[in-house]
Amino acid sequence: MTSLKPGDAAPEFSALDQDGNKHSLADYQGKKLVVYFYPKANTPTCTVEACNLRDNYHQFLAKGYAILGVSADSAKAQANFKKKYDLPFPLLADEDRAVINAFGVWGPKKFMGKVFDGIHRITFVIDENSKIEEVITDVKSKEHTAQILK
Repeated sequence: MTSLKPGDAAPEFSALDQDGNKHSLADYQGKKLVVYFYPKANTPTCTVEACNLRDNYHQFLAKGYAILGVSADSAKAQANFKKKYDLPFPLLADEDRAVINAFGVWGPKKFMGKVFDGIHRITFVIDENSKIEEVITDVKSKEHTAQILK
């Protein structure tokens, strides 16, 4: 699983969002950034997590944070997810898993007794200097804003 820890430089990345707009780490230099990885758009737990961030988005803005959601879904799936739940932040369509691999969130998972490879639900809080402030590996979808802004 991810070897990134607080104090590490955030990995350089570049990916397109649901509308085809490019986002890279450099775009957020001088800003605080939350990059949250989720397994699949429109699934129950991922929806709860995204809606928790949406419902508290004003708190993030007030504290100077931008938010990026990342999964391996297609741009179309991300666009549908964003529209359906009125999400105010970009969702990166990382189909080639370049960002996912850069952050080290792809790996073995266990579900209902079966082991398979997939995206781990992990959130990175990155400071204005592109350093990782926090890595949240035990994401609680219903309380995710509180975990980030504690």
